[in-house]
Amino acid sequence: MVLVVSQEVREALGSGRPVVALESTIIAHGLPRPRNLQVARELERAVRQEGAVPATVAVLDGRPRVGLDQEELERVAGEDGIRKLGHRDLPLALAIGASGATTVSATALLAAGAGIRVFATGGLGGVHREWTATQDESADLGLLARTRITVVCAGVKSVLDVPATLQRLETLGVAVAGYGTDRFPGFYLSDSGHPVDWTLRTPEQVARVMRAQDALGAPGSALIVANPVPEEEQLDPELHARVLADALHACEREGVTGQAVTPFLLGHLVRHTDGASLDANLAAVRGNVRLAARVAAAWVRA
Repeated sequence: MVLVVSQEVREALGSGRPVVALESTIIAHGLPRPRNLQVARELERAVRQEGAVPATVAVLDGRPRVGLDQEELERVAGEDGIRKLGHRDLPLALAIGASGATTVSATALLAAGAGIRVFATGGLGGVHREWTATQDESADLGLLARTRITVVCAGVKSVLDVPATLQRLETLGVAVAGYGTDRFPGFYLSDSGHPVDWTLRTPEQVARVMRAQDALGAPGSALIVANPVPEEEQLDPELHARVLADALHACEREGVTGQAVTPFLLGHLVRHTDGASLDANLAAVRGNVRLAARVAAAWVRA
């Protein structure tokens, strides 16, 4: 696999400047047009304002790209037929010359391959509800168990089984720390209702953990930095609970299964909260991007 790393990202890595990887699924599949392109540019701008270089990741015409120029960003945001690519899809996309936006797992794999250590996203995938019946678990978890990268996120999507996901991360040996909190965030919510064992309070502390990972020489695995959305920007917890319960009932009633479940539930939340869930999602992503840039800066200084 030949990674196409943009000149800006390549020069930043070569000179020891901070770089933050950004996934592209939120651009192609997570937001309506033209807001998706506006948000993509906003997130890259936020990384730059913190003194780091953004590296949005995607696959275009069968070539994995780390760092997109404006024309490439516009393609991901506006072109019909852009696929959604997890890490398992990458060899197929490369072989047939397909274009696609990268999920957490594919972004982490490609970013780590380019030498990028810090990655910002919204929420991780995880273990789905009714796992004992469906065996449905995001590929994010297994990939992060064998990829040395730091992921700044707002926990996992609240439509998932949060305690089962935390247990699975523990089993896989993936380190999880709350940023400024001892509670695991719930994507739209500041607190999922579940604790975390470790709390980190500064970007420098995060960077020290990353150094310790390397010094131990242990098998490569990720560090999850769970950064809660500010309480004043979270989705109202009572509204969230009510609409999510309705969404789960609707999902069962309509027979939605497999990969269609998460998009169905998230779409239901957006519609039945009058867009408030999307606003909370974007607030979380913005905070994660800025924190990731500060962590990347601390990492290159460490």
